[in-house]
Amino acid sequence: MSFIIRDGEKADMPAVLNLIKELAHFEKESNAVEVTVDDLIKDGFGETPLFKIFVAEMDAKIVGIALFYPRYSTWKGPTIHLEDLIVTENKRGLKIGSSLYKKVIEYGYNKGVKRIEWNVLDWNEPAIEFYESTGAKVLRDWDTAQIDRVSMKKYLNK
Repeated sequence: MSFIIRDGEKADMPAVLNLIKELAHFEKESNAVEVTVDDLIKDGFGETPLFKIFVAEMDAKIVGIALFYPRYSTWKGPTIHLEDLIVTENKRGLKIGSSLYKKVIEYGYNKGVKRIEWNVLDWNEPAIEFYESTGAKVLRDWDTAQIDRVSMKKYLNK
């Protein structure tokens, strides 16, 4: 089975949202997705895009994505954050994920970024093993911190 990796387009965003929802279900957070197709189009393809996306297409269907965006490290300089690397469940094992991953690495390398980073759930051992096999370091001594809008408002109104 062959597939292609290409830049994502506005018309791909409904399929992209479906993959995002599939990932949320896999990560046991089915109700956490708030973003809409309109948000993805506005945020990814507006005047100042907030992210870049590669899609994997097979038989005219989007079966995988890699969504990432620029960051800046005070220690390293320009970096990229890979937000999500998703392959639909029935297409896993076909090297689609590794092809998307390689495309992001190639993009970052060609842009001159000093580092590409992402998060991986500590229970997702197959993903951790894959990343480590590519030379990535999984930093198990760092915890991710987040604050949502409700907590932001509560904090600001103290």
